[in-house]
Amino acid sequence: MTIAVPRTVILEEFLKLIDIDESPAWEYINGEVVQKPMGGGKHSLLQKRLIVAIDAASSKYEALPELRCSFGNRSIVLDIVVVATNQLPVDENGEIASTGIEFPPLWVIEILSPNQSQTKVTGKILHCLKHGTQMGWLFDPSERCVLVYQSDRLPDLLAAADVLPLLEDLTLTLSVEEVFGWLKRKN
Repeated sequence: MTIAVPRTVILEEFLKLIDIDESPAWEYINGEVVQKPMGGGKHSLLQKRLIVAIDAASSKYEALPELRCSFGNRSIVLDIVVVATNQLPVDENGEIASTGIEFPPLWVIEILSPNQSQTKVTGKILHCLKHGTQMGWLFDPSERCVLVYQSDRLPDLLAAADVLPLLEDLTLTLSVEEVFGWLKRKN
């Protein structure tokens, strides 16, 4: 169900007004309410495979799709967030809370969808880095490249056989070529 959300509100009002299960998700960025664009097939498949690979590499982290992250006067929904398992908020039943997180995740991953603004997506990653995120990946399926943002250095543009950097204690090796190879369908 779509709700009438004013285009300009304060964060606290926004969080009370939105339906957290609505898809595509609503976000609060720079004082404005915007709806996140829907991804397509490439986006969905990359998202799924990245989550599986990251979750298989460590029990210390959880890779979660489309999790609401509210911090630094923004409420954004990133394609994938990676959070330390012991940081996940739980409800009174000891289950993961349904409201999202109120801190910057350790690592964020965005996958550019057709007709999506690379500038706006980059802005979300930079916001996370400014507030404590260690690393961000921005996949561009049409260009077959990945922009890697890390809190302690300038961004890197990786392609082909370049190996993607990871959080220190993850035992996983992925090249850009391998990740985009997941999109090929076998006959």
